[in-house]
Amino acid sequence: LKEDVPPTFKVEIENEKDDSLTVFSFSNSDKRLVNFTDMMLGKRVTNIRISPEGQYALIFFRNTFGEKGISTTELYNIKTKSSVLIDTDGAKRQLDWMPKSEKLFYISKNEKFVNLITIDPATMQESILAKNIPDQYIQVAPNERVLFYTKQEKGEESKSDLKLLKSPEDRQPGYTNRSFIYKYDIASGFSQQLTFGAHSTWLSDISPDSKQILVSFSDEVITERPFRKSTMLKLDLATMKADTLWINQSFVGGASFSPDGKKLLVSGSGEAFDGIGINIAEGQIANSYNGLSFIMDLSTKKVEAITKNFDPSIDAGVWNKKDNLIYFRATDMDYVNVYCYNPSNKTFTKLPLQEDVVRNFDLANNAEIGVYMGVGQSNSTRAYVYDVKTKQSALIADPYKDRLSKMELAKVQDWNFTNTEGIEIKGRFYLPPNFDASKKYPMIVYYYGGTTPTARTFEHPYPGHVFAAQGYVVYVVQPSGAIGFGQKFAAMHVNAWGKRTAEDIIEGTKLFVKEHPFVNEKKIGCIGASYGGFMTMYLQTQTDMFAAAVSHAGISSISSYWGEGYWGYTYSSGASANSYPWNNPDLYVKQSPLFSADKIKTPILLTHGTVDTNVPIGESIQMYTALKILGKPVEFIQVKDENHGVANYKRRVEWNNSIMAWFDKWLKDDNGWWKALFPDSK
Repeated sequence: LKEDVPPTFKVEIENEKDDSLTVFSFSNSDKRLVNFTDMMLGKRVTNIRISPEGQYALIFFRNTFGEKGISTTELYNIKTKSSVLIDTDGAKRQLDWMPKSEKLFYISKNEKFVNLITIDPATMQESILAKNIPDQYIQVAPNERVLFYTKQEKGEESKSDLKLLKSPEDRQPGYTNRSFIYKYDIASGFSQQLTFGAHSTWLSDISPDSKQILVSFSDEVITERPFRKSTMLKLDLATMKADTLWINQSFVGGASFSPDGKKLLVSGSGEAFDGIGINIAEGQIANSYNGLSFIMDLSTKKVEAITKNFDPSIDAGVWNKKDNLIYFRATDMDYVNVYCYNPSNKTFTKLPLQEDVVRNFDLANNAEIGVYMGVGQSNSTRAYVYDVKTKQSALIADPYKDRLSKMELAKVQDWNFTNTEGIEIKGRFYLPPNFDASKKYPMIVYYYGGTTPTARTFEHPYPGHVFAAQGYVVYVVQPSGAIGFGQKFAAMHVNAWGKRTAEDIIEGTKLFVKEHPFVNEKKIGCIGASYGGFMTMYLQTQTDMFAAAVSHAGISSISSYWGEGYWGYTYSSGASANSYPWNNPDLYVKQSPLFSADKIKTPILLTHGTVDTNVPIGESIQMYTALKILGKPVEFIQVKDENHGVANYKRRVEWNNSIMAWFDKWLKDDNGWWKALFPDSK
């Protein structure tokens, strides 16, 4: 067509009068915008496990249809690159690989018996390995002759209407229950109780020769943080003699045997083992949520802090039998990566995996091959086979691909800045689809603001892609105090409660707006949940730069949260180390948004689950009450029957819509959606 020829066909579409809810969009592609339901609906990989010889993999899936969903498992043949459906909706309970033989096992339960069944993956033939076993979660010993399980015994519950608490923890259901370890001999069917007493005991690991186990238990020490001390025993199954590996240690987690059974890989945090792993600045206290790893020599009991100078925070580790190397899955800034540690030369090597956030990594016992699954900032879960020798990944499952291919996603870019303390603060931003740099866009700022960085995941309760699809620029900032950036960075979380974190968010937002003229500086919103919900409230006491704010399950008073929530005082043992309302009232009062509610001018939406056992709903109630008395613009949405997050499909969609309607009201000057949802609101 010539440029001067007028169009022969023209369409004009406009909303009906007073209709601001209907949104029309035009595109020359067949793709649609991503929405909140995309975060929940569809099929995803949930786990992956490799066989001992590396010939097969189990791939676990979950397909969600809304209120309902179905779980399935496929057996994947790595050599032939073919798969077969092996389980539907969890019918084969505890489906997994035997530790030595190239066979699967699962638990079969009928009206009379609980049987242990094995499957030969080559022929799919099933055999009964053990009949009438205990109906418990089992661990198969490496020699495949013995099963271990933990059985819970219910404690005495008060039959009176009056209950005298034994401990602050006694408010939680099942506090008086006790768990004990049992051994079950497959050949004889004989079951033997291995642990007894007043403590719950836990099986940490089984030795490679199946002759010893690691048994742990803990004691409450309510007068000293972290309010529990742990003990680890090595139990000889032949003699029943226990060797105490450590006793009454704080900040120490679990342990597992090395392939030769002579050492242990131990998890913990900076203050474990008298602080031998601490690497922080003078005057700092280690962030106990930053994970470290240690190696203990069983002959000498000497402990080495192998990750002292390693910045990523350890999430999980396994000492591989085939190559005698340790593989760590670790929070690495806003990624989750896998690193290989060589105990001989004490070096770390990052594996070149294909996902931003690796959720599971599993290696074969007797072959140089592994499998993993993960997610990226612009893709859902995918599964891979990994060749240890060539370091190459082969994609074997991408169940969300078709659904994702129909979506027009935001462009995501990294953006970092250096704060006034000279520290680099990482971040990223999302641009709306069909972005036009000549326009001015409203912006939403998201942060967690606590110990865990906002990972690069596609699915999220506060999804950057969905916010961007609604016409917002989205800025995600990783402020001071998050784990995964090194111990010094993480330690800035301790006893801060917003001091440096809020400054990072404010500085970053101002600088981002300055460097990106497509942002409307008068239409910026912010949102956070849990500690991030606290940050939302606290930020409004420090700045008026935000035009709207949303706090979900936020903390308004540090002192009431500390004493009331199930985990308030235990979380605070890390976040408020050695600080209590009686010895540091400035922290508990001056850093609590409730006590500065009169400074808040920003319209704020508070949301909270009615049965939240982590951050009690009273934290939002008291802030709502304060702001109402002060005549401030505030709304409060209680989400029925939801705990710390919003899990129910229907309620989550309604909750997400309410949040976006609030932002539209204040950042787009469009009250239509909010009034449609809450016609009685002002």
